[in-house]
Amino acid sequence: MSYYLMLIFGFALLVGGGESLVRGSVAIAELLGLSPLLIGLVLVGFATSTPELVTSVEAALAGSPGIAVGNIVGSNISNILFVLGVSAIIAPIAVHPNAFGRDGVLVFLAAILFTAIGFYLPLDRAVGFGLVTGLFVYLCYAYRQEMAKNLPAHTAACEKMKAYEELHGGSGQPQVTTGPSSKEQGVFMAILLTGGGLLILVAGGNLLVAGAIGIARVAGISETVIGLSIVAIGTSLPELATSVIAALRKHGDVALGNVLGSSLYNILGVGGMTAILSPTFIPPHIARFDNFVMVASAAVLLLFAAMGRRIGRAQGAALLASYGAYLCIIWPAS
Repeated sequence: MSYYLMLIFGFALLVGGGESLVRGSVAIAELLGLSPLLIGLVLVGFATSTPELVTSVEAALAGSPGIAVGNIVGSNISNILFVLGVSAIIAPIAVHPNAFGRDGVLVFLAAILFTAIGFYLPLDRAVGFGLVTGLFVYLCYAYRQEMAKNLPAHTAACEKMKAYEELHGGSGQPQVTTGPSSKEQGVFMAILLTGGGLLILVAGGNLLVAGAIGIARVAGISETVIGLSIVAIGTSLPELATSVIAALRKHGDVALGNVLGSSLYNILGVGGMTAILSPTFIPPHIARFDNFVMVASAAVLLLFAAMGRRIGRAQGAALLASYGAYLCIIWPAS
């Protein structure tokens, strides 16, 4: 199998495995009687980021920090410049000042934190636990906010959940068809979906990382560039699909919240779990350049929102053009 086919099949398995994992884990949580809000914030939110997580962990285990960290940083850059740019071109996004002042600033601060780590610390288990703890604190805060009756605007974690729901017809939490209605068969099907999803995710991550490493070696391109571009774009496809669907339905706040939520999960969740499961380091090129692009992307987003309280088509085009310029800068000349 060629490296390009491995890459394509890897992406397909990651998407399919992630979907199976979401449905199975949600079904188990529902059978255990967990609240829909808790299911959405924790299970749906984190499970939809499993393609990035599995890819980064597999790459770190394979000794390829350029792909592991490049996927995290590149996915965040792609989320803001590419995914949000496309969404804003489809339908201008109104920005709720309270929500953006909370979640937008958190994304900016998380990007600064990750950039500082790149200069002073390795991605070891201590750093990993610190990042995951930060995500846990945020999710607890988001849960309390969503439970409040006078909430002026939803948190990004909740909007990420809603974006997933909209992709599946807006019917609420993902449902699992279990055939006969017996609880035992329902549990069996839920466990089968969850376990099968995990196995498919691991297989997809293996194929994707092997294909990316192979392409880098054959083409003479650094693994870091492959991780920041091809791998990052591929693992961001679910975010693109959910945000575009939300934009087409004129739900720009959901599209924006999905991007902000995914960005927080990437830095704190994916970055933290990768460091815990397979400690690695942030490559010097990413620490010196790409991390700052990630921070600048979040800062531009804050600037757009502060200037107009909306992200219109012109701003969306500017974000998309910036992403094109970024790819041209990092991709080696032929």
